[in-house]
Amino acid sequence: MALWLLTRPEDDSERTLEGLEAAGHRAVSAPVIAIDAADPEAVDLTGVQALLFTSANGARAFARLSPRRDLPVLAVGPASAEEARRLGFSDVTAAGGDAVSLAALARRTCDPASGTLFHAAGKDTAGDLAGDLAASGFDVRRRVLYRARAVEQLPEAAIRTLDDPALAGILFFSPRTAKTFVRLVREAGLTDRLARLAAACLSPNVAGRLDRADWADIRIAERPDLPALIAALDRPSLARHP
Repeated sequence: MALWLLTRPEDDSERTLEGLEAAGHRAVSAPVIAIDAADPEAVDLTGVQALLFTSANGARAFARLSPRRDLPVLAVGPASAEEARRLGFSDVTAAGGDAVSLAALARRTCDPASGTLFHAAGKDTAGDLAGDLAASGFDVRRRVLYRARAVEQLPEAAIRTLDDPALAGILFFSPRTAKTFVRLVREAGLTDRLARLAAACLSPNVAGRLDRADWADIRIAERPDLPALIAALDRPSLARHP
């Protein structure tokens, strides 16, 4: 049973750990990104025709602030869509995993004349979703509901696990998490530990934030979702190098 290090924020870790264990893997959670609520006020949904969730954190932040579950949800990808459904939304459609595909989905399924699109955003988001949709005539109400904050130093759980000879590799679900982890490992003077490990990434964008020279292997999930990433862990090329 292979051991993997999980770097996701705490709210995302529980179901990920369950998925890994169900697939026969062991995992240790060591989040390098913390999620802070950014706005305690109720959200204004006047004139809104649909919700835009660009992350599972956005879905959770919205659900904490509003009891509304009747609006259609356009989610950036499968993970965000799954979280929206878990939170009680029934009309949920997933895009292809990035802001470009989410904007395209909104253009296909919504009408600028039917009302505003509400974007439950984090403080830092990739791409210009509002600008892209504004060019197509949409009014996008972007509200910052949470902030993703990098931790100041590598978690103790990560330091211990990097020295465990059973560790096969590290899972990365976002570009920021990947970049933050590599930086913290270097600051801790532990870069040499990565040379025997695999980096398993949810997407090419995530893999692009890693220094390829530091790793024994870098693999990318065939689809940007948890089942595809877990499937990638069992590929022979992901086995830990001697």
